[in-house]
Amino acid sequence: MLRQGRRLPTCSVRHLALPTSRRWHRNAHGKAPDDKGPPHIKLIYPDPPSAQHSNLTAFLAYAKRTGLDGKSTVFVGTHYEYTVAATLSRYGFFLKRIGGASDYGTDLVGTWTLPSLSQPLRVLVQCKAGAQRVGPQHVRELEGAFVGAPVGWRGDGVLGVLVSERAATKGVRDSLGRSRWPMAYACCSRDGAVTQMLWNRRAEEEGLEGYSVAPKHVEGRNDAELVLMRNGEVIG
Repeated sequence: MLRQGRRLPTCSVRHLALPTSRRWHRNAHGKAPDDKGPPHIKLIYPDPPSAQHSNLTAFLAYAKRTGLDGKSTVFVGTHYEYTVAATLSRYGFFLKRIGGASDYGTDLVGTWTLPSLSQPLRVLVQCKAGAQRVGPQHVRELEGAFVGAPVGWRGDGVLGVLVSERAATKGVRDSLGRSRWPMAYACCSRDGAVTQMLWNRRAEEEGLEGYSVAPKHVEGRNDAELVLMRNGEVIG
């Protein structure tokens, strides 16, 4: 089943509702690396790919200090990953950047705190920066990330999120709908505006039942940004 919202000037807004017995297993593999994470959940985060930066501000300072080419793949990809992490925090996400030879394409891991859940959802995020076209193969890649996920992000209560600068194609939406994994898709611009967010029925089973998104026009912007809603009420 596909429920659609209003179309925005840039990326369309669609909420994909593709049954509901949410399951959650508390993770107790250790303590979070600092006190900035959400309460009631203990996770050991993988080591970051760089000790030189852990957020966008620090990365930009690092890039300036080292003369990193602003058009390079490393700069564009890293900048986008930090942008996505900061942007999704406005919706209740807490994300840390990871990376490595065995990360199965996962760029960010963390949690999504929702008011209806007693425990946050754990999330795996893959970011696709630039104008590259995202297709069903990237949904399959995200499915593989569940298998190779870090220890604290395995089992029930885990959501995979694919984020791109472009709106989801029909092929992507169909692939999400067919997937047996709880998955979501977000369209996030390089300057941090979310204009599309959708998820499948398996994601609803894990806790997103009753949630939706709606466009909100922001003063000074030509496009609208999404707000998260539950049972018709804006959250936050």
